[in-house]
Amino acid sequence: MAQAKIQAKMNEAVCSKFSRTLSMADRSGRLLETLDQLEIRVEALRETASALEQEREGILEMIQSIQNSQEMRNICAGEREELSLTANRLMGRTLTVEISVGTIRNPQQEEALRKATSMIDEIVKKLLVDMEGGRQQLMALHAACVTEAPPVPIDQKFQVVVISCSLEDQKKIKQRLETLVRNVENAEKNIKIMDHQKLESAKTNCSS
Repeated sequence: MAQAKIQAKMNEAVCSKFSRTLSMADRSGRLLETLDQLEIRVEALRETASALEQEREGILEMIQSIQNSQEMRNICAGEREELSLTANRLMGRTLTVEISVGTIRNPQQEEALRKATSMIDEIVKKLLVDMEGGRQQLMALHAACVTEAPPVPIDQKFQVVVISCSLEDQKKIKQRLETLVRNVENAEKNIKIMDHQKLESAKTNCSS
């Protein structure tokens, strides 16, 4: 009789332990599924924030482009002042929107980003004294960031540095270079227009 009771207790313990283990497994599975769903939402959140960050930079670039455009110079002073006030107001409101998406990097990626940023900053400084030469170097840096065959020479040294950066930083570096190239091209167009106007004005003065 005693042996039978002992065996019954042992069976109950085994069943109880099995039930608890199964329950814990189910609970763990549900938690893992919830975390998987949250991971999808986190990535979607980061992508949305990154898109908003790019939209903000695009708006700022467009406002600056309008402020520095030849069309703005060709209108009368009164209208130009009103448009400038509107542009400044939009610029101020856009700047109040602060979006920041951090990137997790290892030490090697941190160093690669520092080097890439330094190389770009050096060329930006060169633009102040040699716009055409600086533009060619910017194009070579940008060519190092694209997968398709670029129409210009590639800066091999910069390409090695960029490849060592995180994927998110690679995208941001490419976007920064694209913005810089557009700004330089717009500046060159404005300079050519202004030079042409000066030449035409000089011809008019000579003829008169």
